[in-house]
Amino acid sequence: IWQTVWLEPVAAQHIAQLKTTPDIDKKTVKVEVATNVCSPDKVEVKVFDGKNLVAKGAALNGVPVELTMPEDVKLWTPESPSLYNMEVTLYKDGKAVDQVKSYTALRKFSTHKDKNGITRLQLNNKDYFQFGPLDQGWWPDGLYTAPTDEALVYDLKKIKDFGYNMVRKHVKVEPARWYTYCDQLGLIVWQDMPNGGRGPAEWQMHKYYDGADAIRSAASEANYRKEWKEIIDYLYSYPSIGVWVPFNEAWGQFKTQEIAEWTKQYDPSRLVNPASGGNHYTCGDMLDLHHYPGPEMFLYDAQRATVLGEYGGIGLVLKDHLWEPNRNWGYIQFNTSAEATAEYLKYAGILKDMISRGFSAAVYTQTTDVEVEVNGLMTYDRKVIKLDESKLKKMNTEICNSLK
Repeated sequence: IWQTVWLEPVAAQHIAQLKTTPDIDKKTVKVEVATNVCSPDKVEVKVFDGKNLVAKGAALNGVPVELTMPEDVKLWTPESPSLYNMEVTLYKDGKAVDQVKSYTALRKFSTHKDKNGITRLQLNNKDYFQFGPLDQGWWPDGLYTAPTDEALVYDLKKIKDFGYNMVRKHVKVEPARWYTYCDQLGLIVWQDMPNGGRGPAEWQMHKYYDGADAIRSAASEANYRKEWKEIIDYLYSYPSIGVWVPFNEAWGQFKTQEIAEWTKQYDPSRLVNPASGGNHYTCGDMLDLHHYPGPEMFLYDAQRATVLGEYGGIGLVLKDHLWEPNRNWGYIQFNTSAEATAEYLKYAGILKDMISRGFSAAVYTQTTDVEVEVNGLMTYDRKVIKLDESKLKKMNTEICNSLK
């Protein structure tokens, strides 16, 4: 069981699901309300800023509710993660029969060419450099399940403390509360599809792919499409989700252009990173390079945003905080925190210089050690912050603000 499970009584006629779509250009929020009845009499949606009612709307017979937000609407950003509370009521025969509470936010993810012709990622129609760690979501006392809710949110708070504005959720889907914490704390999420299936014969990182894509069985392909749609449906209304990542490093990669186009068509409100680390095709919204240990721009795409989807992996072994004392691994290893911090800052300086040349986002590997991987900013047990937090925060903040 990888999700929180609970039972609760519901009315015979009840609200089953909400799907909210903000539009900052029109200053509107569209709310689609799914119910367990074919044609509910009326659905009413109220939006609050704190306790103040700022928007209200209703619709009949399952039609989406369109809400007009105030002129001075607060936009969601990592620096100011403004959320609006939402109250949705279902009516039958003029009587309220069910009500749920939720929240929404107004923000926009897009791309745009800057004055130098470089395609940039944008947040709310402004160039915005996205920078954060690769986050695999493993715990020694729960493996793929956080031992407590406090543990679930702790990593995200530390990511913010380190000065990042984004997190790449790597080949895993978290419980709902994790995404709510990202919404509340202000972290843009790149959401991977978990790897599955066999990859193609070759992984070509350094050029556009000229081989044959993997061929999945009909059952495997159907399962991928079903689960990818379910993930997007499940996470659609979380404001923090900014990027969908269907494939990673050629693992199980198939029909890349078709999957990327379907993803963008199914959810036009997010950016699509078609293949993080390759195999590379000219589709989706970005070209994503992986390079360890230091940053390097060995390909560039003038039409899409060029991003560094993985780099770093600086290893530091700390005795008494290891999963396996005699077996550990990092892309490059150091003996002291000072040495590892200096290497991090060296790479960050290189990355900072590459932003003007075309990088529009970067992902550092990684938040914590994971079993034998000792390249985390924190130990696997979360008891030691391995690198100098204050020095990283200063540099990371400068990188995040580099396009403002």
